[in-house]
Amino acid sequence: MTDTARAAQMTVYPLVAMRAHERPGALALTDGTTDLSYAQLIDRVDRCAAALAQRGLRRGDRVAVLSENSIDYTVLELAGAKLGLINACQNTRLTEPELRYCMELVGPGLIVASPRHAEMAAAVAGPCPVAGFAELSAPGETEVAAEAEDGLFIIYTSGTTGRPKAAVISHRAQIARMSTLRLDLGILPGDGYVAWAPMFHIGGTEHLVSTLMSGAPGYVVDGFDAGAILDALERFPVGWLLLVPATIEPLIAELKARKPAIQGVRAVGCMADLVPSEVIAEITTLVGAPYLDSFGATETGMGPLSGAVIPPGTRATRFPKRLSSLVELRLCDGEGREVPEGDPGEAWVRGPALFSGYWNNPEVTAKDFAGGWFRMGDMFRKTEDGYLFAGRSKYLIKSGGENIYPAEIERVLLSDPRVADAIVVRRADARWGEVPVAVVARAAPLEAEEVLALCRAELAGYKRPKDVHFVEMDALPRSVSGKILREEVEKLV
Repeated sequence: MTDTARAAQMTVYPLVAMRAHERPGALALTDGTTDLSYAQLIDRVDRCAAALAQRGLRRGDRVAVLSENSIDYTVLELAGAKLGLINACQNTRLTEPELRYCMELVGPGLIVASPRHAEMAAAVAGPCPVAGFAELSAPGETEVAAEAEDGLFIIYTSGTTGRPKAAVISHRAQIARMSTLRLDLGILPGDGYVAWAPMFHIGGTEHLVSTLMSGAPGYVVDGFDAGAILDALERFPVGWLLLVPATIEPLIAELKARKPAIQGVRAVGCMADLVPSEVIAEITTLVGAPYLDSFGATETGMGPLSGAVIPPGTRATRFPKRLSSLVELRLCDGEGREVPEGDPGEAWVRGPALFSGYWNNPEVTAKDFAGGWFRMGDMFRKTEDGYLFAGRSKYLIKSGGENIYPAEIERVLLSDPRVADAIVVRRADARWGEVPVAVVARAAPLEAEEVLALCRAELAGYKRPKDVHFVEMDALPRSVSGKILREEVEKLV
């Protein structure tokens, strides 16, 4: 790399370190009990980086993290960012077989687990060493080894083929995602973030790290806790208050009961399509901020269509999306041709916020990036007032902020010889937005509870069907080629 190119490099750790240099005493992280200033945060990060380096971990190695949300989690991520390690954030809701697959997929050089998840970490580690957060602190100097295109995080996404995929998010993408959200929502340098969403999702990890790069405070919460969220809102201004559909009404109840002195919010919520209009109007009125009408993915960040907000108190009936900053978007047909305005087309995107492909999955990466655009698999229509969602070319269930691909559940169901055929569809749900429902044709006697027991053994709780319907084989609607018509099955449940 030339000196000119090196001078233009920017990665995550130096941005956080510069904030510590500028305002060492400013609040960086709190969990409501422990406060860390930026100077204290960088000291802990540097000690963690030294301990990781002393274990022989080098640029490009993966460190798997199995933990609830904590300050330690973020310290580890920033230490990895300094050394060029990739933090593979493990879903703590998964079963042992699911987690073992995720570990084997990324081949970590170290598994770091909190005490709460130490037993599971040992069960899935195989030959990989396991450490606790407390073991990762040592004196010593380390250099910044990461480069802009190096992986920063691996966040797992549900797989259309029934197995999770490991999406690699680079330093370049992380910095672009920070910039995009701030441009679109007008977030200021001092606006903090409440990291209650699991850190194995971008909602927990990505936006907290963006906040630290900006020099603002982050409030770490161990899962959704309405009281802790209000504590954060009373302590400092918040840029984006992330709320998924199932969490909004509990927070509304807490807001009405407590009547907190909120310091300020720039925007609240996400996925407006899945939230009743009256609920949107009420939460925006209570926090005094517009509702974010978002559409994005782990692979793309908040973009490509999260540029629109719904004004406070508004009872919207339509949810047209607006293009996010720093992204190009095309709507294409199956042949890759742009569709006329008003016609549905698959969203193809490109820009600096895109992920870097799926770890250890070159075939799917090549397919999804063919032609230099990332193919999202989501359909939209371009209209005069924005982009209207038109369905999913890859059938997806969005339940309480989690993405569920039916193939994951169907793989489990079809592994049992008592199941002649099975398909999983979505059903609208007042609390979660959508939930999975299994439709099963039996080859032998089988009860609904036995179907659910199959799923309990193999799948995380949020992926398990909320209902089971039994049908005869010839009652499953099929195409002329024999494929079950999923949208027609939806009508049966």
